[in-house]
Amino acid sequence: MKLAIIGATGLVGRTMLEVMEELALPVDELLPAGSARSAGKELEFQGRKWTVQTVEEVLAARPQVALFSAGGNVSKKWAPEFAKAGITVIDNSSAWRMDPDCPLVVPEVNGDTIGPDDRII
Repeated sequence: MKLAIIGATGLVGRTMLEVMEELALPVDELLPAGSARSAGKELEFQGRKWTVQTVEEVLAARPQVALFSAGGNVSKKWAPEFAKAGITVIDNSSAWRMDPDCPLVVPEVNGDTIGPDDRII
């Protein structure tokens, strides 16, 4: 899987990476994104070093899935752009919480509510 993490250098993003590593999630290519200040830094995941990129660079790389954990403002700005590109967005912010068109999902409870056309979850 080609996976992007928007907010990869923040606390939640780093925790996502740790959990995915513990679960041995099959990731072929990791596209970590951070602020302009974080771009160019390296982080380690599954025994490899990955360079932090800007959100624009990650969008251009066309991941299959993008996990957003960079706050509501970043999600509101960028999640629709990723969705328009056909990328499935899983957002961890409050940006879409009250949006009736975006499913609020707890996989163990209502994971079956996600449809094939849902792009922002």
